[in-house]
Amino acid sequence: MNLGSQSEVAPIRALLLKHPRDAWKSQAEVDARYQKLNYIGRPDYAKALVEYDRFVSLLTAEDVDIHFPPADERTGLDSIYVHDPVIITQAGAILCNMGKQARSGEPAVVGVFLESIGIPILGAITGEGRLEGGDVVWLDNTTLAVGLGYRTNREGVRQLKELTAGLVEEFVVVPLPHWEGPDDVLHLMSMISPVDHNIAVVYSRLMPVTFRQWLLDRDMKLIEVPDDEYDSMACNILATEPSNCIMLKGNPRTRGQLEEAGIEVSEYEGNEISRKGAGGPTCLTRPLWRE
Repeated sequence: MNLGSQSEVAPIRALLLKHPRDAWKSQAEVDARYQKLNYIGRPDYAKALVEYDRFVSLLTAEDVDIHFPPADERTGLDSIYVHDPVIITQAGAILCNMGKQARSGEPAVVGVFLESIGIPILGAITGEGRLEGGDVVWLDNTTLAVGLGYRTNREGVRQLKELTAGLVEEFVVVPLPHWEGPDDVLHLMSMISPVDHNIAVVYSRLMPVTFRQWLLDRDMKLIEVPDDEYDSMACNILATEPSNCIMLKGNPRTRGQLEEAGIEVSEYEGNEISRKGAGGPTCLTRPLWRE
């Protein structure tokens, strides 16, 4: 199959998703595990199925080839957030090594599925290296920003540099803040979502000055998420193509800024599948091919 996703904004043509019926399996499974995974509330399984199908309908409207891996006992509730265990390059998939121990089984499971649909594995983060996909942002086809924090460490970054040699010309390491501590999820994509080649939605209060200035020096237009919409994941936005995006419903001020900038916005209800597990539309998706 066609392969390559060294962009956050080019048109999505193929996509990896995992349905909650395969990630969560049942309400009993959710009830047994959600607190240990630091979810902010108890997800309702039945409502989650409805929310998810409506979310998928936004993606199928874009004529996207969607691949759903099956249920697997080595993965848990968090496996619905397929963005994190793998990175896709023009040369193949890189399997991550999760900073969150409860998700350690996901990369291998995803790797087997990707090979079954014809996607080669370029390599994997191993040993003491830690890397999660939410910390990796393509700023263009050859420029990669990587967050350094509780989920991604220096050894993981070093291995990623080796694996992407020849694919990446500029590698930007972004130190992440402590914020709510190691048990909370804070990725680089918690503070930046590109929505066009020169436009990104950001939460600058969490962003290192040097990285923010670097973006401005590249003539990147920054759309600032207001404080009262950060916790509702206004900064977690999926660009399906340049100037066309999907975001979580309930962030009207950020949506207004996007539309003023000429960005077309679609929204979904994600109280169960996104808010309670702190995973927005980017987290729920892993583009396999952006044209």
